Order: sequence, then C-alpha cells, then structure tokens
Amino acid sequence: MLAIRASVGCEGRVRVKYPRYPSVIRAIQNMSLMQKIEADLIVALKAKNELVLAVLRNAKTAIKNAEIAKRPEELSEDDVLEALGREVKKLNDSVADFERGGRADLVERVKKEIEILGSYLPKGLSEEELREIVKKVVETLKPAGPQDFGKVMGAAMKEVRQIGGRASGDLVSKLVKEAMQS
Repeated sequence: MLAIRASVGCEGRVRVKYPRYPSVIRAIQNMSLMQKIEADLIVALKAKNELVLAVLRNAKTAIKNAEIAKRPEELSEDDVLEALGREVKKLNDSVADFERGGRADLVERVKKEIEILGSYLPKGLSEEELREIVKKVVETLKPAGPQDFGKVMGAAMKEVRQIGGRASGDLVSKLVKEAMQS
C-alpha cells in the first residue's frame, strides 16, 4: 500500500503528498483510473473533504453499475471513462436545470463537481481540432446528402476516439451539419 499523505490547503483544496521514491512514483503513474479514484477517495476521507468525497463516491457507484451491466466481461479503461463521461453529462444537464430555476448556489456546487470529475477524464478536443477531423471525414466519405449524416457522424466520433480525445456528441453533430451544408 502506498503511503499517501493529504492535507487541506486554503479554499478547502486537498493537497496530496506522495513519497518521492522513484518506485512509488512509477507505481502511481501505472495505476488504473479506478485505482486512482479509490486512492483519492481515501485521501478525501482522511482530509474530510466532503465535496470531493461525495463526487468520488458517486463516480465509484457509476463505475460499479457499469461493471454490473457488463458482466461477465471485465470492465476496460474505456468503459470506466465512458461511465465517468455519462456522470459529467448528467451534471451538465443539472447545471442547465438549476440555472433555469435560479439556483445559483447549486449551480456553483455542481460546476465544482464537474471540475473534480473532469480531472479524471482525458482532455477534450478543441472546436478547431474537431472541425479539422470532421472536414477530413467529410472529404473521405463524400456524403451524397443529409441521408448520409449518420455515416459521417459515426466515422467522426470513431476518429475522435482513435486520437484518444474526448468530444461532446452535440458539438460534433453541429460541426458535421455545418460541413455537410458547405
């Protein structure tokens, strides 16, 4: 077990202190996403950081539900990322609902939760990078019209996943529609 120490800094942020031994650093770098979440959950428990603790417990529950749904197969790293992505999407929907309801306090809390979960997800692609990918896919497939939207959309999302990036399906859909109209 790794000897991880945590302390709570200003603004309630948890600072994690890992030992400086090279073997420990390599072990931390090779941890799976689920192991990192579990280690950070323990750190949040020790630091008594309620927000991080709640977010990580919800994330762990979502991953466990995805694992149960996929049984008897093992859950891959991509499946874990997908489960976390679904949680972030739910939280984004909550932000929109709370903004419509005028609940600024809840909007702020949910945005902090999104930030915490986002730290476990790969960096999202920028709109310009997505635009280039969509442009390349449209040039390759040469769609005949709107009836080929599904083919282009599927190929674009596949390309995004192959790069190892992350993108909102809504944004990719908007960019595909723009590229097909021009």
